[in-house]
Amino acid sequence: MRKRILITGASSGLGEEMARQFAAKGHDLALCARRVERLEALKTEIAEKYPNVKVSLKALDVNDHDAVFRVFNEFKDEFGGLDRVIVNAGMGKGGSLGTGLFKYNKLTAETNFIAALAQCEAALEIFRAQNDGHLVTISSVSALRGMPRALGAYAASKAALVNLTEGIRADMLRSGTPIAVSCIMPGFIRSEINEKVKNTPFMCDTVPGVKSMVQAIDKEKKTAYVPGWPWNLLAFLIKRLPLRIVMKMG
Repeated sequence: MRKRILITGASSGLGEEMARQFAAKGHDLALCARRVERLEALKTEIAEKYPNVKVSLKALDVNDHDAVFRVFNEFKDEFGGLDRVIVNAGMGKGGSLGTGLFKYNKLTAETNFIAALAQCEAALEIFRAQNDGHLVTISSVSALRGMPRALGAYAASKAALVNLTEGIRADMLRSGTPIAVSCIMPGFIRSEINEKVKNTPFMCDTVPGVKSMVQAIDKEKKTAYVPGWPWNLLAFLIKRLPLRIVMKMG
């Protein structure tokens, strides 16, 4: 079934590749990010390969919360509704607390959680009015435990997003509202956020990694560790291993 899918942070990394793969499935796309020139290049690429797919672009800084609501509603009006919203925009700047990097840790926390809260609010206003829709948040396996160094604030913000997503799902269950809610938790998938990280075990290339994300999203899984191998096993272990072992992943 052809869907109208909104993806934030679609100008690079996982969001950009999700747009490509959903376009290949014939879905129409509402894409937004700060870097519109990157979105334009992506739209041209998709139009050449999939001329029947509608792609609409808008500039959006998700930390401008008023703009989030405005852009989401503009997309809704343009497409006559939205079937799926993927809260993907995120940031990974920062470092160990107490080392003078507060402004970067703060920005990561604000982008990955407060801005995600605004996106979820905007999406759910639309879905509640439609009485239908699929909300997807992109968290991280790092959300399962506290992580050191640059992952400290990042992992904490992604953990908050996991709990927010589950709370939204609880709301839908409690009210009987037919809105699907998914939290996708990628392991190490190569993207711009980690392109400078070297020698990371279990790192997956972008295309196959995102393929596993898209499959989980299309199945409307409530929670998914992706790629399934090895991250289902590793997630089980991460929750239970001593912190001195888990911290080596950060």
